[in-house]
Amino acid sequence: MVKDCPLCAPQGELEVVRTDKFRVIRVDDPDFPGYFRLIWNEHVKENSDLSEEDRLILWRALCEIERIMNEELSPDKINLAEFGTMVPHLHWHLIARYRDDASYPDSYWSPKVRSTDEEKLVERREKTLRCAERINRCFA
Repeated sequence: MVKDCPLCAPQGELEVVRTDKFRVIRVDDPDFPGYFRLIWNEHVKENSDLSEEDRLILWRALCEIERIMNEELSPDKINLAEFGTMVPHLHWHLIARYRDDASYPDSYWSPKVRSTDEEKLVERREKTLRCAERINRCFA
C-alpha cells in the first residue's frame, strides 16, 4: 500500500467484488452506465510488473467481465483502457459504449457532443446493476 495512492486507500467506491488479486468497482457516471474498473490490489505500476501467472489472472478477469458486459448490456462496443498516468497503480477501465452516448465515437474522455435519451439511460443503469450482480457471482 502506498500512502498517497487513491487506489490503495479508496473512498466511496461502489465495489462489485474483491478477490485476493483484484477488485472490480462500478463507476457511477450518469451519462455512461456500464462503466466498470478492475483495480489490482497490490500497488504495481505496469502489467509487466506482474508475474506471468498474475498477468493471466488479470487478462482472464478482463475477458470474463467483458463477456458479461456484452451479454447483459448489449453495447455497440466495449472499450478497455489502461493508462495510469495520473494514478500509477495498475487498473483497467471497461466502458460500455453506445452509438448514442455522450461522446461516441470518440473516447469516454472526449468532450460530450450530445445527450442520451433519459429513458435509455435509465434502462442501461438497471442493466448495469444486473451486470454487476453477475460479475460479483463470477468472482465471489
